[in-house]
Amino acid sequence: MKVLPVVVAVAAVAGGAQHFRAGSGESIAGETAPSSTYRLTANGDEAACAVRRGAEVSGGLTLLTVGPNCRKLLPGIERAKFWREEADGTVAFSANGIDPIVTFSVADGDGYESYAPVTPLLALNHD
Repeated sequence: MKVLPVVVAVAAVAGGAQHFRAGSGESIAGETAPSSTYRLTANGDEAACAVRRGAEVSGGLTLLTVGPNCRKLLPGIERAKFWREEADGTVAFSANGIDPIVTFSVADGDGYESYAPVTPLLALNHD
């Protein structure tokens, strides 16, 4: 008779743990992922263009779509096809996945600021 209460208690704990895991999974799945669309601006100008981070190609390297009007901010940036994120948080845009066209460091807040090339200073923020 003492075994039955123990079995019921174990079943209740196991069932509660399973329910808790299912509930946690649902809440995580319901959270929105960070935006993959960014706004690129130069020197604080009102002129801006859209940059979209795409699917991951390999560790730290993802596809990149640069808006056609981004050329006005930095000539040549329209060739960028890849976003490479390094372990230190820096981000580089490149045409071939290796040679950077522009490189950003993490800025205060939610975004990045370019440091190479030196000019123009570009800001990249979540849209």
